[in-house]
This record gives sequence, structure tokens and C-alpha cells, in this order.
Amino acid sequence: MKRLLLYFFGVLILMSVSGCGYNTMQANEEAVFAAWGDVEAAYQRRADLVPNLVETVKGYAKHEADTFKAVTEARSKVGSMQVSKEMLNDPALVAKFQQAQGELSSALSRLLVVAERYPDLKANQNFLSLQDQLEGTENRINVARVRYNKAVETFNVSIRTFPNSLTNSLLLHLKRKEPFKAEEGAKTAPKIKF
Repeated sequence: MKRLLLYFFGVLILMSVSGCGYNTMQANEEAVFAAWGDVEAAYQRRADLVPNLVETVKGYAKHEADTFKAVTEARSKVGSMQVSKEMLNDPALVAKFQQAQGELSSALSRLLVVAERYPDLKANQNFLSLQDQLEGTENRINVARVRYNKAVETFNVSIRTFPNSLTNSLLLHLKRKEPFKAEEGAKTAPKIKF
């Protein structure tokens, strides 16, 4: 009788553990880390392209030193940030990372405006190729951010819904992850003048 009760409780515990979401939450957190890796890879691609773009434009526009300095400083700031999986648990660090990437985007926009002032540069094949690669990279960054936000949403829901929330509070203690947010001023449409 005692063995039968132990067997019954063993089966009951096994059934309750299999429905507790432990493995699902672990898999969802790994998906967040993988999606974050994709975001980092897309940003790294952009950081690798920037020096080539700057040098190409610099050859044509020698007196636009302020713009080149801003791009170089923004890229340096992005490159100096130490990024890790643990950073995803700290909303302030994610915001700091996002701000540094926003500054680089802004500096690159100014660089492309400089390029518009030089018709010979716009026709240069190297510049056109770099500009196309940069545009493709910006699209990849956006796709990676969207996928990351979807992975974060799935993870956050998995740790907050029952019975997973119970398992998380008792065993895992996983924290909610922060999604990418729009930069300040992104809601205001840019003004275009001809």
C-alpha cells in the first residue's frame, strides 16, 4: 500500500511538473537571447560599413570635418559599449544601448546629407554600393528589432501566465525582458524641404 501511494504521488508530481512550463520558459528565454544576437549582428554590420562610407565621402568633401567627427565619435561610442545577455535584464542599459545606436543613426543621416551636396560623389560606384549596403543593413536592423520584440513578448507572457508564473516564482526567478522602443522624437514626422 505504501509503495502504491509513493508511486501515485510520483506520477502526480511528474504530471504537474510536465505542465508547469519550466522547459517552455527556458526555451523562450533562449529565443530572446538568440534574437538579441541577431540585433547585435545587424548593428555590427552597420558599424563595419561606417568607416568605408566615411572614407569614401571624406575623399570628396574634405571640408566637412564636423560631420565626419560626429560619425566617428558615434561609431566609437557604439563600439565601446560592452553588450551581454545580462544587459537584457537591465532596462537602463538597454536604453543606453539604444540611445548610442540612435546617435549613430543620426550622424549617418547627416553624412548622407553631406553626400547629397556633392554630385560627383553621388555618381561614384563605391559610394552607391556602400549606400545600398547601408540601406540594406538598416532594414536588417529593423527586422532584427521586430523579431527581438516578438521573442520578448512571447517570453514575458510565458513567465506571467499561470501555471508558468508559479513555476517562475518558485524555481526560476526569471525577470521580464525589455523590448526595443521608439527613439524620442520618432513620433514626429520629419520635415522635408525642397
